[in-house]
Amino acid sequence: MTNSKLEVLTPQNCQMIFIDQQPQMAFGVQSIDRQVLKNNVVGLAKAAKVFNIPTVITTVETESFSGNTFPELLDVFPEHDLLERTSMNSWDDQKVRDALAKNGKKKVVVAGLWTEVCNNTFALCAMLEGGYEIYMVADASGGTSKEAHDYAMQRMIQAGVVPVTWQQVLLEWQRDWAHKETYNEVMDIVKEHSGAYGMGVDYAYTMVHKAPARAKGAHRTLAPVPASK
Repeated sequence: MTNSKLEVLTPQNCQMIFIDQQPQMAFGVQSIDRQVLKNNVVGLAKAAKVFNIPTVITTVETESFSGNTFPELLDVFPEHDLLERTSMNSWDDQKVRDALAKNGKKKVVVAGLWTEVCNNTFALCAMLEGGYEIYMVADASGGTSKEAHDYAMQRMIQAGVVPVTWQQVLLEWQRDWAHKETYNEVMDIVKEHSGAYGMGVDYAYTMVHKAPARAKGAHRTLAPVPASK
């Protein structure tokens, strides 16, 4: 018997959903640094864009509570429809179900707020009622405490959700550095969003391969001048 979860994620076999990446939801996040959270969400979004992953963005109570979706996320997908809801569970909104069905991919990569509520209920219902496989991006999601996030992840894992991280997803989609059609764009994402890994890429490009510095504009380096004693 084949196990579809043994299949790696590819640009052809999955879709992406961002759930409630909104400021009021982020205010309550305590399981991850919120600036790191936003960095990871935007890096993941850029990866989805590079690999043409069908992407759904859903929001909850934008005007009355949660605020507008992170502008950095929206800028990755200009003019993309936002699927507004009242329910904490995205699965309860028919627009969301229809969008997922239209994308036609049973593997769904999820990044949302909060892990223990909106992510958890969507994951369980989408698996039970929709037959989807859920890949939960742990470091592009956040809970109201570390315990809330961790135990929600454990509950979902016990139910069959696959835990992943945003950079893992990016590199799984790339898979082979010989895929030159996406190489440069992936490296751009890495340099901007991957912390020490990105710094290392910048260092290798400039110091080892003698590529020009990535900074925009001209920056003069003035030689050392010892101060008089």
